[in-house]
Amino acid sequence: MKKELLLASALVSTMGFASVANAVTATMSGMHATALQGNDSDESTAGSIARDSSSDFSVSLSETTDGGIGISTSFMLANENSATHSAGLTLTFTDGSKLDVINGGNAAQTHDVSIPGAAGSPGVTVTSTNQAQTGLDFFGEAGDVSFEWHSAADFMADGLKIGASMSFDDGVAAAASAALESSWGLGATYVTSAGDTAVTIGAGIADAEFKDSDTTTDGSNGFHIGFSAVTGDLTVAAGYANGDKLVVAGNTMVYDNTVSAVGVKYVTGDVTLSAGFRSAEGDDGTLTAAGGTIDAKDETTLGVSYAVASGVTANLGWKNIDAKDEGASDNTGGTSWYLGATMSF
Repeated sequence: MKKELLLASALVSTMGFASVANAVTATMSGMHATALQGNDSDESTAGSIARDSSSDFSVSLSETTDGGIGISTSFMLANENSATHSAGLTLTFTDGSKLDVINGGNAAQTHDVSIPGAAGSPGVTVTSTNQAQTGLDFFGEAGDVSFEWHSAADFMADGLKIGASMSFDDGVAAAASAALESSWGLGATYVTSAGDTAVTIGAGIADAEFKDSDTTTDGSNGFHIGFSAVTGDLTVAAGYANGDKLVVAGNTMVYDNTVSAVGVKYVTGDVTLSAGFRSAEGDDGTLTAAGGTIDAKDETTLGVSYAVASGVTANLGWKNIDAKDEGASDNTGGTSWYLGATMSF
């Protein structure tokens, strides 16, 4: 009887503790993608086929104070639990604005426009010395000691949202590779309509300084602008970016890197068709001087997605890359296809 009373007392205590610990609202989401990926490199006479898979599991936590201020954070278990990615802390104010503190991110990257492309993740290997950057947000670094402010919707004008961010020195030593010292970013997104077409315009500008062996060196900087137009089931998008990029791995700089991207997407029933093209080139060199010759990549992508059931999507993707390293063909482009399915919740 004594043991039973002790057990009941412990159970009550545990339940009381759990009710306090679980006061915040927790939501979960995740996905698992599995596929076959085929690669046919320009430098090889034989192609290859291999399994390609990825998983993630995310948990979001949130609560609202008596004053109406929302407090939230999140963490993610990725790649079969091999890595944990944690967000900082987000404060949501009563006017709809938000402030990310600790690992806040960069406002320029927040406001880039999404360009349609392949379905799934077909990939082509390009030589590591080819440093041409293909993303519209290839610049815009931020460290853990950073914050990002997001305005409420319709800031000063209907359809306008803006953001600003700053990142500060976190004390990491810069020896074998450069370390981020400070950065800032500004971004804006404007949503409007033209007849039956919904138009989104996004733009951003950012600058970052790095230190190498505790000496300030050249850093990443640049701007991007893009638009997306949606008319019924058809989406057309395009973007452009220009700037410099410090590649920490190898301590190299890519000067005057330009990216042009265009994509189209069409939804018909449960099927989504997409296509995209990106062209990028930049002059890679040392941390203080350009090399004088151009690295370049042209990427063409196609995709077909089919909604098999709620949360289940079948994907067929294709990518082709033509690449040049130091102004000459590097023979490491080629084609890749992807055939698989994604399950998400």
